[in-house]
Amino acid sequence: MTAFQVQDPDFEARVRKTFAGQPALGTLGITLAKVGPGTLELRMPYDAKFSQQNGFLHGGVVSAGLDTACGLASYTLMPATADILTVEFKINLLAPAKGQTFRFVGRVVKPGRTLVVSEGHAYASDDGREKLIATMSATMMTMLRQS
Repeated sequence: MTAFQVQDPDFEARVRKTFAGQPALGTLGITLAKVGPGTLELRMPYDAKFSQQNGFLHGGVVSAGLDTACGLASYTLMPATADILTVEFKINLLAPAKGQTFRFVGRVVKPGRTLVVSEGHAYASDDGREKLIATMSATMMTMLRQS
C-alpha cells in the first residue's frame, strides 16, 4: 500500500467531527470503526427498516455507506481548511446484501490537489463469514474554505 502525505496532523479529529455531523449515518446505525491516512472503515448492523422487498439491505443504503467511506478516506488527506464533496461515483452491486453486519471500507487510489480518486468495498458478515457484496469507484472534490 502506498504511504500518503498527510496535510493535516489533526486529520483524524477533523474526520470524526465531519462523520458526527451527518445525522443520516446515525439514523442508519453506521459507526466509524477505523481511520488512517487514505483509508477508513465504517460498520453497520442489519436493521430490517433499511431492507428492500426480499429482506436484503437496500442498495441505496449500501451506496450511502460506500460513498461515506470513500469520501472520508479522501478527506483524511485534505488540508485542515478543506471541506469535501462527492463529484461522482459508480457502484457495482455484486451480491445480495444479506448479513447480520456490514463493513464499508474506503481507500484512496490517487490523491490530488482538487480531486481525489478513491475505491470502496462493502462486505456482509453472516455467521462469522464475510462476503464482498459491492464495490465503488468515486471521485471527491476538495473545497477550500475562505478564512
